[in-house]
Amino acid sequence: MSLQEWRKNGWLIEHRTSPQEISDLLEVADRDLADCQAQGLSPDWKLSIAYNAALQLTTAALAAAGYQAERVAHHYRVIQSLAYTIKADSDLILQFDQFRKKRNIGGYERAGMVSDQEANEMMTLAKNLRENVKDWLRKNYPELIKG
Repeated sequence: MSLQEWRKNGWLIEHRTSPQEISDLLEVADRDLADCQAQGLSPDWKLSIAYNAALQLTTAALAAAGYQAERVAHHYRVIQSLAYTIKADSDLILQFDQFRKKRNIGGYERAGMVSDQEANEMMTLAKNLRENVKDWLRKNYPELIKG
């Protein structure tokens, strides 16, 4: 499978990004990485904010590669695209997808489903992903990185 095959399957649409869009997505991720560490937040909310940071980073990588995910299964596709954009290993993708499922339960169905450890693991995943995506962008799409 490839991103081109995903597009043929209707899972992605072609997208032309810009340095401004990539910068904006990275800034949202940085904001969320800072905000998820605020005192007094529940583990559910910490995980959700850290998850959003990671999702923005993943969206930036996918946009740099020339695509956006379709609405159906949007988050799932964006997460799975890491295998084709930054060549993330399957363990990272699996962990990120498990946090997606956990976030959905905690955000929409039942409070208190997330432990402090899980929230911290999601924050660590997002921080590591930030470095990996930024390195990948510098190496593969330097024209999209501002400053």
